[in-house]
Parts: sequence; C-alpha cells; structure tokens
Amino acid sequence: MAESRGTAVARRVASAAAYGGAGLSVLGAGLYGVLTAEARLARRVIGETSPDPVPDPSGWYGRGRGGPAVKIALLGDSSAVGYGVDRVEQTPGALLASGVAEQGDRRVYLRTLCRVGAVSADLDGQIDRALPFEPDVAMILVGANDVTHVTPPSQSVRQLSDGVRRLTEAGVAVVVGTCPDLGTIKPIAPPLKQVARAWSRRLAAAQTVAVLEEGGRTISLGSILGPEFAAAPALLFGPDQFHPSAEGYRALVRLLLPTVLAAVGLAPDDEPHLEVTRGASVLPVTRAAQHAVNEPGTELDGSMLDDARPGVRERFVQLRRRRRRPQTEGEAPGTSEDAGHDAGGQSVS
Repeated sequence: MAESRGTAVARRVASAAAYGGAGLSVLGAGLYGVLTAEARLARRVIGETSPDPVPDPSGWYGRGRGGPAVKIALLGDSSAVGYGVDRVEQTPGALLASGVAEQGDRRVYLRTLCRVGAVSADLDGQIDRALPFEPDVAMILVGANDVTHVTPPSQSVRQLSDGVRRLTEAGVAVVVGTCPDLGTIKPIAPPLKQVARAWSRRLAAAQTVAVLEEGGRTISLGSILGPEFAAAPALLFGPDQFHPSAEGYRALVRLLLPTVLAAVGLAPDDEPHLEVTRGASVLPVTRAAQHAVNEPGTELDGSMLDDARPGVRERFVQLRRRRRRPQTEGEAPGTSEDAGHDAGGQSVS
C-alpha cells in the first residue's frame, strides 16, 4: 500500500529529529528532572522580562516607492519582537521592513504579531490575526522558548507545521528562522548547556523538514547566527546575555533579509545561488536539514523539492547561501500608505 503524505512527512520529521543529536529519548527520568530544574534556574538567571513594552514597528515603510506594496507579517517570540531595544528603529521588524523597502524598491506594510515569551503553540493565534490583512510573506522566529520550557520537539514541530500549512494554503509565502543553538547562551550551565545544544539543533532540523514539506522556506540561525555572536558576545547580546542587543538584531536581520526578498520575488537579478559546500548542493531533505543546522545562513526552499529518486524514499532539496546585502538603517514606520516614514510608529488597523 502506498504511504500517505501525512505518514511520509511524519516519518521524515522524526528522522530529522533523530539526526539532530542526542535525543531526549535517551534521558533517564533522573537526568530529565535535573535538566528541568536547571532550565528553571537558567530562566531565573536570565530574569523576568521587563514590563516596558518594546516599541511597535507596525506600519508603512518606503515613502515614494512604486509598485504594489509588500505586506509582511512578523510572527513568533521575543527574537522577532526585538526584546530589549529602546527605539522602534532598532527592532527586527523595522530593520526588516526598511530593508525590503529600500532593497526591493517597494512600499512595505509591516504587521508585528509576535510576542515576548511565545512558544510554537502560540503561532495559531498569531496566524488568526495575520490572515485577515492578507500578507504576502510571513516571517517566523520561534523555538528557543520551547527548548527552555522543555517542550517535546515533536509537539513544537507539529504546531509549527500546522501554522505553516495554514499560511501557505492561504497563498502566503513563509520564511522560518529555525531554532538557534542554545548551547552558546551564557546563563545556561552544564549539563543543561550540552543537552540544550543537542535539543535545539534537533528541533531546528525537525523544524526545517516540517517547513519544507509545507512549502515554506527556512534559514538556519545555527550557533546564534554563527561567528558574529561567537566573536563579539558582549556587543551582540543584551544585558541579560540571552536576548540579542540592538547590534545583535541587526546581525539577525542581515541574515534573514535576502531570503525574505527572494520569497516575495525581489531578490537581486545578479545574486548567485552559492553551494554550501562543493559536491553537497542537493541532498535528501533530512540530510539537508542536518547540514543546515551545522551551517548558519543556509537557505532551503520547500517550493523547489525534487521528487524522490529511484530507490530513494526521500525528496531532494538544494542548499543555498544568499549573499548578505549592505545593512539598511531602520526607520520609524508611517501611519498611512501615503505618509511613508513619519514619527507615528503606530499600528494600521
């Protein structure tokens, strides 16, 4: 009997999760209890989130630019919100919308529906609020809180998969920045640090497979955006050493922007599609997902999955790295399409 699509997807997601490292299934009850206690301790060290709200970058960008406006929904957790910054221009949303407006030469309407502390289970409600304004692309950053709250990867990935499916079926392009490597976070101590690294990589690999199977794109964040954070943690992390600083969010958006531009058909004509490594440009989906986990900045596109090869049950996907573009300065949003950048910074209903 032919394998159903749902069964096949579930099998590939499980395979990707197994690729991701020391699975949670090998943890005994005692060690699991220790890790849960250390996760609570890490959250205490990181501290409670500030009651001061992050400035909302929802609104219009790109005054005077032509063509149809690009509508962006920003979904997920505090990394999408920009927790810790003081000015709207420093938020990931403003940086992303400003970058799409300038480099895509379009007007942009951004709606931020992400929330500090959100987990994958919260995506459904965020998508409920996103779909009515018919975004062209949804940018999703989620997963870190699922790890620190010890949520089983299978549960987190199912919730993400369901959300991506809802968006793509509504005609929305989806870009997901997969779970970063939490083993680099200072407040997380051994032995949780080692397991957090394996756990977050496992989740990122499974997220990748799930998103690709639903037709979305993924961009690997890996070890907290790779060498930039490792080389300059004091500059790129905020005071709590868990959330990025303003410079850290700039590095994050610099990584995400080329993929978002490509998702809405605004990638530069001269942009090369670079192979990740020579001889490994096309791989089976689960192997490609694991490769991406280990190579920050790797982009995979679910709309370009190849059919399974003879004798191989998996589909294949091309691994790409897009050239990072010059950093666009973030600007405050306008309150109407004609106003462009003004001092309002308020949401457009």
